[in-house]
Amino acid sequence: MAPFAHARVNLDAITSNARLLRELAGGTPLMGVVKADGYGHGMLPAARALVAGGATWLGTAFIKEALELRRAGITVPVMSWIIPPGEPVGEAIEADIDLGVSDRAVLDEVIDQARRRGGVARVQLKADSGLNRGGVARADWEPVVAAAALAEEEGILKVTGVWSHFACADEPGHPSIRAQLDVFHEALEIVEKAGLRPEVRHIANSAALLTLPEARFDLVRGGIASYGLCPIPGFDVPGLRPAMTLASKVALTKRVPAGSGVSYGHRYVTESETSLALVPLGYADGVPRAATNKGPVLIGGRRRIIAGTVCMDQFVVDIENDTVAAGEYAVLFGDPGELTDAPTAEDWAEVLDTIPYEIVTRIGARVPREYVGGP
Repeated sequence: MAPFAHARVNLDAITSNARLLRELAGGTPLMGVVKADGYGHGMLPAARALVAGGATWLGTAFIKEALELRRAGITVPVMSWIIPPGEPVGEAIEADIDLGVSDRAVLDEVIDQARRRGGVARVQLKADSGLNRGGVARADWEPVVAAAALAEEEGILKVTGVWSHFACADEPGHPSIRAQLDVFHEALEIVEKAGLRPEVRHIANSAALLTLPEARFDLVRGGIASYGLCPIPGFDVPGLRPAMTLASKVALTKRVPAGSGVSYGHRYVTESETSLALVPLGYADGVPRAATNKGPVLIGGRRRIIAGTVCMDQFVVDIENDTVAAGEYAVLFGDPGELTDAPTAEDWAEVLDTIPYEIVTRIGARVPREYVGGP
């Protein structure tokens, strides 16, 4: 029996997006980022779709994600960049996973594990160019680079990359963008003076890939854009295709009189006699409770707004006098190019004052992913 709700993922859209991003980046090699279970789309299917679209690298946040890619037989270069204490660094070295190094303690751990295992660790040094999150601080950059150079001379480490991350690339023209590029260039000069010759230098995320040709260097990182969502509000990217459609069958409908309070707290009250449709998705499935009286839904061929409080497992839509039967689908978001008037994840982000990343990554595990297309 088919599930009543699903997140349908179009893998051909992901492949198409990868090709488009490479084209928009002037042919610069693409890293497809598949962290957070492929931004909620499913890490392994998304990874294969991205590689089919020409991605020559894959990126994950954590080593365990990268190891899962390797266990699935994916052999392209993979990079992981958040390495808290206790992470399986040794396993990553044995699996030829590039390790993003953001401080001296992580570098020392990588060197120690490489010596213990007799391997050569692949390391990408991250310069904090102004995001002030992960990355080696400017004052510590030179000694960290020097330590990495010594380990490379010893033959236990290879500096395969130097990279950084923008703070405000989704705000084209923000003064921090130029400042960060300047810091990154300084960091690269120090690396060169130390005698290191990294394979790739990269700082461009999805937003920079789309708007900053000077930030492309040797590699661009396609994150949210790989899944068909633009990180820059109001910025149009022709050909970019949203890959996920979130939909649920309507559980029931009923007529209620004027003045009826709907859902917890009666935060919605009907103005006239009307019909209500119950959709069995809620905040346990990733539909934000903040979408109360805000979230757009395509139901009965028309776009409507959630009526009343979003509950753990369900919400209600006022369908007025339209006829909607139990079993018909309500679509929360999808690709308007495939389904006329469907809301998008960007639409949800706008009404909730958030970003589309949060909308797609929060869809819960009890909503099955259904895949169409793909390699």
